[in-house]
Amino acid sequence: MKRTFLCCLATVSLMAYAEQTIKVTVENPTKDVRMDAPVVIQLANLGVDVRSAMVIDGEKEIPCQLDDLNADKRFDELCFTTDLGKREKKTFEVTLYDKGKPRQYDSRVFIEMVLRNYQGKAKNQHDFYISELTVDRGVDSYRIQHHHGIAFESELTAYRIYFDQRQSPDLYGKRHKRLELRETQFYPDDDQLANGYGDDVLWCGQTFALGAFRGWDGQKSVTLDDAEHLSQRIIARGPVRVIAEMVCDEWNAPTSTPNAKPITLRQRFTQWAGHRDVQVEEKFSRPVADYEFSTGIINVKGSEEFSDKNGLRGCWGTDYTVSGKDTLTHAKETVGLGICIPSQHIRQELKADKDNYGFVVGTSTDCLRYAITFTSDKETFGYHTAKDWFEALKAWKRELEPVRVIIQK
Repeated sequence: MKRTFLCCLATVSLMAYAEQTIKVTVENPTKDVRMDAPVVIQLANLGVDVRSAMVIDGEKEIPCQLDDLNADKRFDELCFTTDLGKREKKTFEVTLYDKGKPRQYDSRVFIEMVLRNYQGKAKNQHDFYISELTVDRGVDSYRIQHHHGIAFESELTAYRIYFDQRQSPDLYGKRHKRLELRETQFYPDDDQLANGYGDDVLWCGQTFALGAFRGWDGQKSVTLDDAEHLSQRIIARGPVRVIAEMVCDEWNAPTSTPNAKPITLRQRFTQWAGHRDVQVEEKFSRPVADYEFSTGIINVKGSEEFSDKNGLRGCWGTDYTVSGKDTLTHAKETVGLGICIPSQHIRQELKADKDNYGFVVGTSTDCLRYAITFTSDKETFGYHTAKDWFEALKAWKRELEPVRVIIQK
């Protein structure tokens, strides 16, 4: 009787604190050394309602992150980063728990949404923090949020996504590798600038800036004006990656199909720790084979262009950052920009005009992905000539090939 009773206790204990350990092998498929290579594990088929996780590399615990991508209160992905040599394989021990909360680590990324606070606050001290915002058609959404939209960063670069029909990514260049947005909020004061903080390094206007996604009417790019609602929300806050989302609801995008119903566009911007680039995903409410879209990069004044004629395009140039002209408080900034679009999405590489180096893009499915990146000449750690930047873009394109992940329960 006693033995039976103890067995019952053991069964109850396992049910109450279920855990599963898996082996995850990660392989670098390229001949390039990969630093902070992103690793993503889909959790749906692992048999555990994961609430916490631990990743062991050899004998050392490394930071990992659990993300709920669709706001259903269940984690969908586990992610971490790792360094890999040429063609190197690494095996990690991952323990999944169905109780508790995600483990805490020092974050190497940051993201924020802040409503404007007009109560005498300095431009880097607004404090109405939010996680999600939706506005109706006709609202001047650009002026609701501080720094005009959601902002995020890694140690290397920072971005903000304008909360309006342009949805342009604007850029914050850094002098040193560190997180800064919590202190500067994209608007460093004089003391911060004197102490080596970064600043806005790009004028966007109505251009593509760095990879803004637009419609295409057969002749020109079309911003996302004709939509019922615009939303922004924070999906993931780190410590390994940030994910920002922009939703354009019931958008009457240009199409060749007469009387087409509106589509909903869900854009996600993902930046990983240790990365200067951002992964961009355009997800539609239905397949959009009968649509064409457009994206690209701004033609920085007097810039030098690079293209491999297979989806990789960049430029290097110098211009003022406010209204495209000189001011008393803003100097010229030199930047290198880059965009990489998978070849299956490219319908046409457009000839450069005075505003943009553009593409017409499309997909036969409900999803389209590409990546954007930049460097600022003010960086102490980056690139300082067009030649070096264009070589870096070629290497970056190779690095965009994902690592291979094999899971053994």
